[in-house]
Amino acid sequence: MLAAIAFYVLAAVAVISAFAVIAARNPVHSVLFLILTFFTAAGLFVLLGAEFLAMLLVVVYVGAVAVLFLFVVMMLDVDFAELKQGFLSYMPVGALVAAVLLAELVLVAFAASGARGAPLAIAETSGGVTNAEAIGLVLYTEYLLAFQLAGLVLLVAMIGAIVLTLRHRPGVKKQDISAQVGRRRSEAVELKDIRPGQGLG
Repeated sequence: MLAAIAFYVLAAVAVISAFAVIAARNPVHSVLFLILTFFTAAGLFVLLGAEFLAMLLVVVYVGAVAVLFLFVVMMLDVDFAELKQGFLSYMPVGALVAAVLLAELVLVAFAASGARGAPLAIAETSGGVTNAEAIGLVLYTEYLLAFQLAGLVLLVAMIGAIVLTLRHRPGVKKQDISAQVGRRRSEAVELKDIRPGQGLG
């Protein structure tokens, strides 16, 4: 009964927070709601007995959200001074997201404890291996090509994001390695013969 209540609560929060990601006009609010969506989906994975997928979702995707937000700030040319000035205005939304995350963690822990006797226990498949081992066996045998293609798509997306955010500004000093290596002593050092009591002219 508790597991069913936890599922419906997490599912509702996931749908609402996912809608808030695209409905929010402020990119900071969108990032906060996206993190809430990932945590809620991770809670659903825990209820299904896939703790490895839940951990992967939190560690990889929530970490990627920070990088995504960095690229959004770089592409939109957001004023950092203005963001710092409006820091207190984000406190209610941040506190709400933190409270929901804490409530979800407690709810999932109690639901998992009631379902399997121990909170966040590792589920075992029929073959006697854990779900992490089962996922690894499937990914690296039957779906190896698709797994490698997904990594290639992510690599192309990363290169595209770097190219989009790379800006060449005129008048900015840049490092020239060949000029530094090929510099001679006569070009870098200038000797001055200064007599006593006489400064540089």
